[in-house]
Amino acid sequence: MAKSDRINDHILQELSRDGRISNLELAERVGLSPSACLRRVQELERSGVISGYRAVLDRQAMGVGFVTYIGVGLGDHSKGAQLDFEQAMARAPEVVECHNITGTIEYLLRVECADLPSYKRFHADILGTAPHVTSITTYVVMESPKDLRA
Repeated sequence: MAKSDRINDHILQELSRDGRISNLELAERVGLSPSACLRRVQELERSGVISGYRAVLDRQAMGVGFVTYIGVGLGDHSKGAQLDFEQAMARAPEVVECHNITGTIEYLLRVECADLPSYKRFHADILGTAPHVTSITTYVVMESPKDLRA
């Protein structure tokens, strides 16, 4: 595992903001020579601290105008029931995140659709027919003043 220090933290912060930054620019921002900076980035990658790079997508430009978080409760709490539900959600392109959580429900989903009618179809045709689902609570995202996901 790569050591955590002030410089590595700064490198990670800069790469989180812009994964396409040149090594030369990154080195300048963190106060290292380009070769030392490159070695550190490669070590962060090799050790798994940096697991990949992604494009930040403009959901509005892609036609996604309706984002929800959905709490889902299952009636059967067995491993098989969880696997059945997870497989159903993996097949649904609208589900961009699926988290198994603790508390009064089993899952928290992030669902992205074009609009309310397309969400209603997802709710009825996909989520409403998913195995073992006994409760669905939808939270509509109105605005995201802070969102650091890539």
